[in-house]
Amino acid sequence: MVDSQYYLPNDIGISALDCREAFRLLSPQEKMYAHYLSRASWYGGLVVLLQTSPESANIFVLLQRIFRKETPEELEKVAATVGLSSEEYKAFLVYAAGLYANMGNYKSFGDTKFVPNLPKDKLEALVRASQAFQEKPVEMEALWNSSSTLIYSLEDRQKQLGLGDKGITTYFSGNCTLEDAELAQRFLDSKKLSAYNTRLFKRNDGGKVCYEVRLASAVEKNVVLPLFKCFFFFFFTDSWQAYAANENQQKMLEQYRHSFNFGSVESHKEGSRFWIKDKGPIVESYIGFIESYRDPFGSRGEFEGFVAVVNKAMSERFTKLVSSAEVLLSELPWPQEFEKDTFLKPDFTSLDVLTFAGSGIPAGINIPNYDDIRQSEGFKNVSLGNVLAVAYATQKEKLTFLKEEDKDLFIKWKGPSFEVQVGLHELLGHGSGKLFVQDHKGKLNFNKDKVINPETGELVSSWYQGSETWDSKFSTIASSYEECRAECVGLYLCLNKEVLRIFGLEGQDAEDVVYINWLSMVRAGLLGLEFYTPESKNWRQAHMQARFVILRVLLEAGEGLVGLKEVVGHDGKPDAQITLDRTKIHTVGKHAIQRFLCKLQVFKSTADVEGGRALYDGYSSVGDSGANNFLRLRETVLLRKEARKMFVQANTKVNGDHVELVEYESSAAGLIRSFTERFQEDADQLEADLLELSKKDTPCWC
Repeated sequence: MVDSQYYLPNDIGISALDCREAFRLLSPQEKMYAHYLSRASWYGGLVVLLQTSPESANIFVLLQRIFRKETPEELEKVAATVGLSSEEYKAFLVYAAGLYANMGNYKSFGDTKFVPNLPKDKLEALVRASQAFQEKPVEMEALWNSSSTLIYSLEDRQKQLGLGDKGITTYFSGNCTLEDAELAQRFLDSKKLSAYNTRLFKRNDGGKVCYEVRLASAVEKNVVLPLFKCFFFFFFTDSWQAYAANENQQKMLEQYRHSFNFGSVESHKEGSRFWIKDKGPIVESYIGFIESYRDPFGSRGEFEGFVAVVNKAMSERFTKLVSSAEVLLSELPWPQEFEKDTFLKPDFTSLDVLTFAGSGIPAGINIPNYDDIRQSEGFKNVSLGNVLAVAYATQKEKLTFLKEEDKDLFIKWKGPSFEVQVGLHELLGHGSGKLFVQDHKGKLNFNKDKVINPETGELVSSWYQGSETWDSKFSTIASSYEECRAECVGLYLCLNKEVLRIFGLEGQDAEDVVYINWLSMVRAGLLGLEFYTPESKNWRQAHMQARFVILRVLLEAGEGLVGLKEVVGHDGKPDAQITLDRTKIHTVGKHAIQRFLCKLQVFKSTADVEGGRALYDGYSSVGDSGANNFLRLRETVLLRKEARKMFVQANTKVNGDHVELVEYESSAAGLIRSFTERFQEDADQLEADLLELSKKDTPCWC
């Protein structure tokens, strides 16, 4: 029996992202613009297969070839003839859907490997009986042989993503260690180079260790690399230029063209500047190597691209929040000198996602991630409304670890409370706080002779220098630490009645939303234990580590604010119950978050890696001693965990002079069909290119 954390259950939630009405309201020009950017996003998103695991691209091609020849319904008849039960066949469909949804065979949320929940010999029988195998047995045999062992392998190192002996990664060659990553980062900093669009490969050259930093670029020695031919056709075909709404969009895309062509992060940053200036577009998009969550070192970005349509009614609330931002920032618990000199009011919109290509879909985004741009030029915030609408819907019987009397209230207010939390998290969490920096010319952006560190009572004594950034300096903890800081800002500011009024909440409703927001956070901290690996003492998901840290902080606050106890469930199996005293949120809770949040910001502002790491690692530790046996609680969480939902996204296609939206059913079969139809125009060439790139890197993983 395979441990349940390593396969996707047959009853996993699968929901379609509804964007029909939003797309219908677009003008013909806007639909064309959205179509071409969507195609570019989907084709660029295939890079994620190569960023995830050595076998992901081969498994993707294997599945594409099977389902291009036979629909899931047609293949089901074949499955029955070779002895698969209906549950085994469904398990295969769920595995295939999971591979597509995560753009690889590791969960995008948690970085754990998942394998098919059916015997290997049954899957092999189905592959061999498929029409694709019958028509091209030599090619399909090679595909199966190259991927089948790794599809099922659960050796310790292959159970999760990680660096060195802690897991699998394709951001680094298999012989790289943490020390190699640190050395490479120092080199890149010294050359004023960003690691965002790179991978690191170590090799032995005549007894001398050499490092190769590979940039993601379409051109290599004046030759366009295979996979990018398709990407560039959709992204840079001349026709898209006619559909851009304004000059900022045109300049933005021109800079992206140069960035992807030559691997230039500076060009992508320039494109991001035009993107920030493009205020209030009807069709919003962003594309590139963006989030560094899955790089074990925390410096390299995973490719993603999204295209979405503004929901004007929902966006009004966020616009009001932006208008109040400067007042709210002054309430945050750190001295004024630790806040940005000027708050550059960003766009903050609610979007209905048309396309989100990458390994997963978030609920909200604050971008760009370039520190220098965020500090001095601004950023944008987006809340993904149609994702929020389906991602966090909960059935009462599946609500774990809460008192019965809390469950109905939780279901009623989970959505509204999360909307408030996302708004505060993105705008005033990620959007707040100053980094103290000394540039290459020696100029400081603060007065080192006057600014006092509130944690020591002495003058600030450390700061970022030259090319150092938040990610490069705090590396392995940067992503989770920052998510924790943003979550704390959300908890802290949701206590403000004016904030709640912006979201239409007053009186008892407002009090209930605050209670459920805080209760959701401490419950999420407990659920976060699913994403901790005891063997390596490693956290696999930045947000869930952050929420566990917050749970620890609030438990430490004492005075009965948070209760956590182990109990026996109605089924006789181990269970747990978490409680929150709502009468103490505004006092004990607020004070605890206030103190902790100030520490987080001070360490971040002053580039105090040693202090920040000691604080964060301390609260992140998972042990079996003290008031709570978190290692034992982790086993209970795994016993009662619910799989994360997968999303089915629509496609667009040009029919004459207009664009059509193609939708699919909310099922594993629907998700599979969306992918096979997504790349059907040039499938053979595209799959050959993926296999070529995958094969080229194969020697690097040994």
